[in-house]
Amino acid sequence: MTAAVVKLLGVQLWETGQTVDAIVPVCPGRLMDDDGAVAGAPDGSAVVVDARGMVLAPGLHDPHVHFRDPGQLAKETMVTGSAAAAAGGYTTVLIMPNTVPALDGAAVAPSDTADIEAMHGRWSSLDYLENYEADNGVQLPVRYALCAAASTGRDGAQASKYADWQHGLQGFGFRHPVIALSDDGAAVPADILDEVAANCLKAGVPFIDHCEHHESGVMTEGETSRRLGLPGIPASTETAIIERDIDLARRTGCHVHLQHVSCAASFDLIRAAKAEGLPVTCETAPHYIALNDTAVERLGTMAKMNPPLRSEEDRQATLRAIADGTVDMIATDHAPHTAEEKALGMLKAPNGIIGLETAYGVCRTVLVEGGWIDDDRLIELMSVAPARLLGSAEPSADSLLAPLADEAGERVHDAPAGPGSAGADAAVADGADAADGREPLHARRDLLDLAAVAHTGVTTSDFLSADDTATPLDFTLLDPHAEWTVDPERFHSKARNTPFAGMELTGRPMATVIGSRIVFTRIPASRIIDGAATTDGSLPDAIAHSVVAHSRDDGAAA
Repeated sequence: MTAAVVKLLGVQLWETGQTVDAIVPVCPGRLMDDDGAVAGAPDGSAVVVDARGMVLAPGLHDPHVHFRDPGQLAKETMVTGSAAAAAGGYTTVLIMPNTVPALDGAAVAPSDTADIEAMHGRWSSLDYLENYEADNGVQLPVRYALCAAASTGRDGAQASKYADWQHGLQGFGFRHPVIALSDDGAAVPADILDEVAANCLKAGVPFIDHCEHHESGVMTEGETSRRLGLPGIPASTETAIIERDIDLARRTGCHVHLQHVSCAASFDLIRAAKAEGLPVTCETAPHYIALNDTAVERLGTMAKMNPPLRSEEDRQATLRAIADGTVDMIATDHAPHTAEEKALGMLKAPNGIIGLETAYGVCRTVLVEGGWIDDDRLIELMSVAPARLLGSAEPSADSLLAPLADEAGERVHDAPAGPGSAGADAAVADGADAADGREPLHARRDLLDLAAVAHTGVTTSDFLSADDTATPLDFTLLDPHAEWTVDPERFHSKARNTPFAGMELTGRPMATVIGSRIVFTRIPASRIIDGAATTDGSLPDAIAHSVVAHSRDDGAAA
């Protein structure tokens, strides 16, 4: 039993800062919920939320995740990885190609019966992921695109064949398109680099490279590695690949996107490449923002990743690169592993940590609360810029305001309430409390009615809108000031390998909206207005100044 709609009173739109009331349908049969405040409401009811202080932002996009499916289901599955993404506020992710078999589009040999069985009879891992929802009878609470392997089998010996994966390009209409090439987990070898770039140029997709190569070492080379007696990894293993890849962009014109950049010298190289006007973009990750190599002493293998955590000087350089625009976006590099694998010790445990469910809180705590950037820049880093890389329709708060007009072109409300306005004065007279400086709870505002938009035929089966000019209807409801403590036992991911356990964070996604419908919520009971829910799907008279909620249409896809 779940509510049919949620009404958000006094929510703020990103970019414009405008305060509106928003009606958002709940996705029937597909809602995930942390504490039951919304999912536990009477079936068909309208739940009214005091959303003052919350922000309706474009859905977060992660250009770098590992869902381990097919082939490594003990670590993660498409279902658990997607649930983790939705719980972290992500509406779209890019799946990396280090699946088993690799995501190269090549047909699996008929003799590989185990692989074929794992892929439900599909002929390649690419075919398997493109058809995952239909084959498994599920609707995942996140959109996903695919990054095909740059080399066949991801072994670096030969460039993958264009013919093997070209059918997955966006132009062929797949819901889960191939939008890039990479051998993530390893840098593409120099002897096939130009051929890979040629494939990218032919397909019109970026080359995404794991910008590091080393044969040994388990943590960054420095004072901490020497004190712990662990083999170190020098920064040159990263800068050498970055320098090489920048030259590739210069020679070929191929768009090069550099993954999980982590050290000062690398940012200097990227800064210079951008000044030169080269087609180079880069990402960093929350762990390089929040942690340095000394974390290995406290956390052991939970602080083992590739590239490794760097020095505090490198971490500070990462923060400066974010602040000055050198860093284009933030990716989680969500890399699930089993507890048994991570218990093998620093020399044998696999690299990587999970990050989808902590990324926004970690980044906002360090970057915004720390004074490096503002909230708008954080949304640019975690939503707008990665959406651009993935080819998603670019969100705009201005275009979102179009549904505020009725069919005759008139505003539903043309007098948004502010301090001193007639609407605000009336609301205060009715008992609303504006002492905290926020707009009164029941002030008259423009109404953003996604319940109406949900009935226009826009569905989550479209990775991109059929109409390039259409407003993308994927959002994340953020509470930038929510304080919470990371508890891995409450994660939706199958894995628990996080270095952030017990960390106190400020900022958390409260709901995730796909195709105009809520697929995840953790809106706390304290935000639900007492007595506001009704059982007939309508909104209570006290707030009927806006609109009556549309009744749920179970036939509408979400």
